[in-house]
Amino acid sequence: MRFRHYDNLRVFTIVARHGSFASAADELLLTKGAVSHQMRQLEAELGFAVFKRHARGISLTSKGQELLATVHSAFETVEQRIAEMRHSDSRTLTIGVTTYFASRWLSPRLMDFMRAHPDIRLRIQPMIDLMDLRGEGIDLAVRWGNGDWDDVVIEDLFPCPAWPTGNRGALERVERDGLEAAFDAFTLLRDREDSDAWSRWYAVAGLPHNGRADTLIIPDPNVRVQAVMDGQGVALNDALVDPEIEAGRLKRLSTFELSDYGYFLAYEAGAMNNPDVDVFRRWLKSVR
Repeated sequence: MRFRHYDNLRVFTIVARHGSFASAADELLLTKGAVSHQMRQLEAELGFAVFKRHARGISLTSKGQELLATVHSAFETVEQRIAEMRHSDSRTLTIGVTTYFASRWLSPRLMDFMRAHPDIRLRIQPMIDLMDLRGEGIDLAVRWGNGDWDDVVIEDLFPCPAWPTGNRGALERVERDGLEAAFDAFTLLRDREDSDAWSRWYAVAGLPHNGRADTLIIPDPNVRVQAVMDGQGVALNDALVDPEIEAGRLKRLSTFELSDYGYFLAYEAGAMNNPDVDVFRRWLKSVR
């Protein structure tokens, strides 16, 4: 005889989780009597008891425990297959990057990936704050810094040391007054209030820092580059500003650099269970 009441199996898992008809009834918005009736109906069709009824509650029989494990496994298989089917039909891989990294490094290379993987749909999400990946629906992000983050999984992408940049007037001031005196007068441009990048650079350069208050917060790195060229202050940049350096619009102000800085892949634990994420990750690490 074929089993018919699969809806009762779902109720069974909820009753087993609560260990109570009354609590399960509250979750299901049913009466306790209705839930109890469905479980007796289930047992009648199965031909064996799944619950032991006690004065103070219920517990699973040995066959009930075996059935629960089987049902859980079956439900997980169904849910996994549904997720796979959704992925094959409508899944888009979302990559979080700053506009700076997207325009200066990723965009010129991206068409190579698209030609090699026409079956993967990409969405490049320009972001300023790359911290909350899950909240933004980001599958994989590229972060700049020294890799000292513990909120997500981090992998090296490529090193890209950071060093101070300014416009021509800033360089002339360094050459005239010396590094320490010039930096005492500069406004330091930062990406965020809690950034310690400048503190790290001052330590590498052997200069006193003393919690400088004359700073300007500009989260968008492309806007920060323009602000430096406009003479609004000095900022830590990297080799991705080489076009501006070569054109003379930006000047490197010191040979001291944050050598441990660079670009890193960031993703939530379990992200590589999605094969598309792993394909894009491997591609990013293979190109230069």
